[in-house]
Amino acid sequence: MQTPRGLFISFEGIDGAGKSSHIAALADAFRAQGRTVTQTREPGGTPVAERLRELVLHEDMDALTEALLVFAGRRDHLRRVIEPALARGEVVLCDRFTDATFAYQGAGRGFDTGVLASLEQWVQGDERQPAGQLRQPDMTLWFELAPEVAAQRLAAARAPDRFEAEPAAFFARVHAGYAQRAEAAPARFVRIAADATRHAVWQQITAAMVRRGWLAIMVAAQAGPR
Repeated sequence: MQTPRGLFISFEGIDGAGKSSHIAALADAFRAQGRTVTQTREPGGTPVAERLRELVLHEDMDALTEALLVFAGRRDHLRRVIEPALARGEVVLCDRFTDATFAYQGAGRGFDTGVLASLEQWVQGDERQPAGQLRQPDMTLWFELAPEVAAQRLAAARAPDRFEAEPAAFFARVHAGYAQRAEAAPARFVRIAADATRHAVWQQITAAMVRRGWLAIMVAAQAGPR
């Protein structure tokens, strides 16, 4: 029996955009089709990367230190989790990936995107990739939400981390950073109107999967966030 091609799908958006429940629902939909799914996140995904995540989210540091820690965790994440899962033909669903680094450290913090691009090349362009190519998601679902709406949602959430506690102007820059990444890679990005109802958001997600032939219409219709 031929091993299915691995799929790498990332979920992006500013804090408060509402990605989490839909990641779990999409994992269930793929499993209903018999696919093996790896759910993971960034920063994080491995014991080493999770420890780095705690530093990034809770310790005071400058943008370069943040970027270096995030990319260090990403390297370990790729080599220990993402690449092996894709080689086994699994579906990898990742809550954030490199687009978040360009949006948060690049646009949000105002850090040099040229340096970020160099780090991206070093970490995602290793020997497993064809010459000149980077490991990127097959599809990125961008949960697009106005920063002021996201702020209202976060106000009722848990105690904020370093990023969630940032002012509205920071999230406006992050939103603009995501828009720039989406414009640069239109074939990869799918914009999800995250201010819609949960059902309407789910319909947008599954429609994108059906268009690519990754989910059957029946499975997509039966699944959904709970």
